[in-house]
Amino acid sequence: MTLAVAAPLLCVFALVMALVEIEIEGPYGWAEKLPTPYRVSGPVARLFSLVLAGKPLTGYNLLMFAATLIAFHLPFAFGAPWTAARELALLAAWVAWSALWDFLWFQLNPAYGWRLFRPGNVWWHSRWLWVLPLDYSIAVVASLALALAAQIVAWGEPAGAGGLGPLAAQAVLLAAFAVWAVLAGLLSPLYGRLYAHTHAAAFDERGRVPITPPPGEAERPGPEV
Repeated sequence: MTLAVAAPLLCVFALVMALVEIEIEGPYGWAEKLPTPYRVSGPVARLFSLVLAGKPLTGYNLLMFAATLIAFHLPFAFGAPWTAARELALLAAWVAWSALWDFLWFQLNPAYGWRLFRPGNVWWHSRWLWVLPLDYSIAVVASLALALAAQIVAWGEPAGAGGLGPLAAQAVLLAAFAVWAVLAGLLSPLYGRLYAHTHAAAFDERGRVPITPPPGEAERPGPEV
Protein backbone atom coordinates (compact mmCIF):
# COMPACT_ATOMS: atom_id res chain seq x y z
CA MET A 1 0.00 0.00 0.00
CA THR A 2 1.42 3.41 -0.95
CA LEU A 3 1.62 6.29 1.49
CA ALA A 4 -0.83 8.24 -0.70
CA VAL A 5 -3.46 5.58 0.02
CA ALA A 6 -2.44 4.74 3.59
CA ALA A 7 -2.47 8.29 4.97
CA PRO A 8 -6.08 9.17 3.96
CA LEU A 9 -7.28 5.70 4.99
CA LEU A 10 -5.69 5.99 8.41
CA CYS A 11 -7.16 9.48 8.86
CA VAL A 12 -10.65 8.18 8.10
CA PHE A 13 -10.07 5.17 10.38
CA ALA A 14 -9.13 7.50 13.25
CA LEU A 15 -12.26 9.58 12.61
CA VAL A 16 -14.54 6.54 12.60
CA MET A 17 -12.98 5.12 15.76
CA ALA A 18 -13.32 8.48 17.53
CA LEU A 19 -17.01 8.66 16.58
CA VAL A 20 -17.55 5.07 17.71
CA GLU A 21 -16.09 5.88 21.11
CA ILE A 22 -18.15 9.05 21.41
CA GLU A 23 -21.26 6.93 20.85
CA ILE A 24 -20.10 4.41 23.47
CA GLU A 25 -18.71 6.72 26.15
CA GLY A 26 -20.56 9.99 25.65
CA PRO A 27 -18.88 12.71 27.72
CA TYR A 28 -17.32 10.21 30.15
CA GLY A 29 -13.89 9.39 28.74
CA TRP A 30 -11.52 6.59 29.63
CA ALA A 31 -14.43 4.18 30.12
CA GLU A 32 -15.44 6.01 33.30
CA LYS A 33 -19.08 4.87 33.17
CA LEU A 34 -18.74 1.61 31.24
CA PRO A 35 -19.27 -1.88 32.71
CA THR A 36 -15.62 -2.81 32.33
CA PRO A 37 -12.80 -3.86 34.72
CA TYR A 38 -11.02 -0.84 36.23
CA ARG A 39 -7.66 -1.40 37.92
CA VAL A 40 -4.91 0.76 39.42
CA SER A 41 -3.16 -1.91 41.51
CA GLY A 42 -1.29 -5.04 40.57
CA PRO A 43 1.74 -5.46 38.27
CA VAL A 44 -0.20 -5.35 35.00
CA ALA A 45 -2.12 -2.22 35.97
CA ARG A 46 1.06 -0.53 37.20
CA LEU A 47 2.88 -1.34 33.95
CA PHE A 48 -0.09 -0.03 31.94
CA SER A 49 -0.14 3.15 34.02
CA LEU A 50 3.61 3.62 33.55
CA VAL A 51 3.37 3.33 29.76
CA LEU A 52 0.27 5.52 29.52
CA ALA A 53 1.26 8.37 31.84
CA GLY A 54 -0.71 7.31 34.92
CA LYS A 55 -3.96 6.19 33.33
CA PRO A 56 -5.93 3.34 34.96
CA LEU A 57 -6.04 -0.06 33.28
CA THR A 58 -9.53 -0.76 31.89
CA GLY A 59 -10.70 -3.81 30.00
CA TYR A 60 -12.36 -1.56 27.44
CA ASN A 61 -9.27 0.48 26.59
CA LEU A 62 -7.03 -2.58 26.56
CA LEU A 63 -9.31 -4.29 24.05
CA MET A 64 -9.60 -1.14 21.94
CA PHE A 65 -5.82 -0.87 21.71
CA ALA A 66 -5.58 -4.56 20.83
CA ALA A 67 -8.30 -4.31 18.18
CA THR A 68 -6.72 -1.33 16.42
CA LEU A 69 -3.23 -2.87 16.56
CA ILE A 70 -4.59 -6.04 14.99
CA ALA A 71 -6.29 -3.93 12.30
CA PHE A 72 -2.95 -2.34 11.46
CA HIS A 73 -1.50 -5.82 10.90
CA LEU A 74 -4.24 -6.95 8.48
CA PRO A 75 -2.15 -6.19 5.35
CA PHE A 76 0.17 -9.02 6.40
CA ALA A 77 -2.81 -11.38 6.48
CA PHE A 78 -3.65 -10.42 2.89
CA GLY A 79 -0.27 -11.12 1.38
CA ALA A 80 2.00 -8.21 2.28
CA PRO A 81 5.41 -9.68 3.13
CA TRP A 82 6.48 -9.24 6.75
CA THR A 83 9.91 -7.90 7.65
CA ALA A 84 11.30 -6.51 10.89
CA ALA A 85 11.61 -3.08 9.26
CA ARG A 86 7.97 -3.11 8.15
CA GLU A 87 6.86 -4.17 11.62
CA LEU A 88 8.72 -1.26 13.18
CA ALA A 89 7.31 1.17 10.59
CA LEU A 90 3.83 -0.18 11.26
CA LEU A 91 4.24 0.30 15.02
CA ALA A 92 5.48 3.84 14.37
CA ALA A 93 2.34 4.59 12.38
CA TRP A 94 0.07 3.00 15.02
CA VAL A 95 1.59 4.96 17.91
CA ALA A 96 1.11 8.28 16.10
CA TRP A 97 -2.34 7.23 14.86
CA SER A 98 -3.44 6.45 18.43
CA ALA A 99 -2.71 10.04 19.44
CA LEU A 100 -4.74 11.32 16.48
CA TRP A 101 -7.61 8.98 17.41
CA ASP A 102 -7.60 10.34 20.97
CA PHE A 103 -7.41 13.96 19.82
CA LEU A 104 -10.35 13.54 17.44
CA TRP A 105 -12.45 12.17 20.31
CA PHE A 106 -12.03 15.48 22.10
CA GLN A 107 -12.44 17.67 19.02
CA LEU A 108 -15.71 16.04 17.95
CA ASN A 109 -17.18 15.22 21.35
CA PRO A 110 -19.89 17.84 22.09
CA ALA A 111 -18.88 17.72 25.76
CA TYR A 112 -15.41 19.07 24.93
CA GLY A 113 -14.33 20.57 21.62
CA TRP A 114 -11.19 22.68 21.41
CA ARG A 115 -12.48 25.30 23.85
CA LEU A 116 -12.88 22.85 26.76
CA PHE A 117 -9.94 20.59 25.90
CA ARG A 118 -7.77 22.05 28.64
CA PRO A 119 -5.79 20.93 31.70
CA GLY A 120 -8.13 20.33 34.60
CA ASN A 121 -11.06 19.36 32.36
CA VAL A 122 -9.67 15.93 31.44
CA TRP A 123 -8.82 13.94 34.53
CA TRP A 124 -7.13 11.07 32.66
CA HIS A 125 -4.70 13.46 30.95
CA SER A 126 -2.83 14.75 33.99
CA ARG A 127 0.35 15.95 32.25
CA TRP A 128 0.26 18.63 29.54
CA LEU A 129 2.80 20.34 27.33
CA TRP A 130 1.46 23.77 26.48
CA VAL A 131 -2.08 23.18 25.09
CA LEU A 132 -1.88 19.43 24.42
CA PRO A 133 -1.48 16.38 26.65
CA LEU A 134 2.12 15.29 27.07
CA ASP A 135 1.08 11.88 25.71
CA TYR A 136 0.81 13.35 22.21
CA SER A 137 4.37 14.67 22.21
CA ILE A 138 5.62 11.35 23.55
CA ALA A 139 3.69 9.53 20.81
CA VAL A 140 5.28 11.71 18.10
CA VAL A 141 8.79 11.19 19.47
CA ALA A 142 8.24 7.45 19.96
CA SER A 143 6.85 7.07 16.44
CA LEU A 144 9.87 8.84 14.94
CA ALA A 145 12.21 6.67 17.03
CA LEU A 146 10.48 3.53 15.78
CA ALA A 147 10.64 4.82 12.20
CA LEU A 148 14.34 5.53 12.63
CA ALA A 149 14.84 2.00 13.93
CA ALA A 150 12.94 0.71 10.88
CA GLN A 151 15.23 2.71 8.60
CA ILE A 152 18.32 1.31 10.27
CA VAL A 153 17.01 -2.26 10.05
CA ALA A 154 16.02 -1.75 6.40
CA TRP A 155 19.41 -0.29 5.42
CA GLY A 156 20.19 -1.37 1.86
CA GLU A 157 16.63 -2.53 1.12
CA PRO A 158 14.52 -0.84 -1.62
CA ALA A 159 12.72 2.35 -0.55
CA GLY A 160 9.15 2.00 0.60
CA ALA A 161 5.99 3.99 -0.12
CA GLY A 162 6.55 6.75 -2.67
CA GLY A 163 10.28 6.07 -2.77
CA LEU A 164 10.68 7.31 0.81
CA GLY A 165 12.52 5.63 3.63
CA PRO A 166 10.63 4.74 6.84
CA LEU A 167 11.67 7.94 8.66
CA ALA A 168 10.65 10.27 5.83
CA ALA A 169 7.42 8.33 5.31
CA GLN A 170 6.60 8.69 9.02
CA ALA A 171 7.24 12.45 8.83
CA VAL A 172 4.79 12.72 5.92
CA LEU A 173 2.26 10.65 7.84
CA LEU A 174 2.57 12.91 10.88
CA ALA A 175 2.00 15.96 8.68
CA ALA A 176 -1.12 14.35 7.20
CA PHE A 177 -2.40 13.57 10.71
CA ALA A 178 -1.83 17.19 11.79
CA VAL A 179 -3.76 18.54 8.79
CA TRP A 180 -6.59 16.08 9.44
CA ALA A 181 -6.77 17.13 13.09
CA VAL A 182 -7.14 20.79 12.10
CA LEU A 183 -9.86 19.95 9.56
CA ALA A 184 -11.74 17.90 12.15
CA GLY A 185 -11.66 20.85 14.52
CA LEU A 186 -13.11 23.13 11.85
CA LEU A 187 -15.89 20.67 11.05
CA SER A 188 -16.70 19.79 14.66
CA PRO A 189 -19.58 22.34 14.96
CA LEU A 190 -21.39 20.58 12.11
CA TYR A 191 -21.00 17.23 13.84
CA GLY A 192 -22.13 18.82 17.11
CA ARG A 193 -25.42 19.85 15.52
CA LEU A 194 -25.88 16.38 14.04
CA TYR A 195 -25.12 14.82 17.42
CA ALA A 196 -27.62 17.06 19.22
CA HIS A 197 -30.34 16.14 16.72
CA THR A 198 -29.74 12.40 16.69
CA HIS A 199 -29.36 12.15 20.48
CA ALA A 200 -32.45 14.18 21.39
CA ALA A 201 -35.20 12.33 23.25
CA ALA A 202 -37.64 12.94 20.38
CA PHE A 203 -35.30 11.16 17.94
CA ASP A 204 -34.98 8.02 20.07
CA GLU A 205 -37.40 5.22 19.08
CA ARG A 206 -36.44 2.55 21.60
CA GLY A 207 -40.02 2.62 22.83
CA ARG A 208 -41.14 1.18 19.49
CA VAL A 209 -38.78 -1.79 19.74
CA PRO A 210 -39.80 -4.96 21.68
CA ILE A 211 -36.76 -4.91 23.94
CA THR A 212 -36.65 -7.48 26.75
CA PRO A 213 -34.27 -7.57 29.74
CA PRO A 214 -31.19 -9.80 29.53
CA PRO A 215 -31.59 -13.31 30.99
CA GLY A 216 -31.59 -13.30 34.78
CA GLU A 217 -32.19 -9.55 35.05
CA ALA A 218 -35.41 -10.05 37.05
CA GLU A 219 -33.61 -12.25 39.59
CA ARG A 220 -30.82 -9.77 40.23
CA PRO A 221 -31.14 -7.86 43.52
CA GLY A 222 -31.79 -4.16 43.18
CA PRO A 223 -29.61 -1.49 44.76
CA GLU A 224 -29.76 -1.17 48.51
CA VAL A 225 -31.64 1.82 49.81
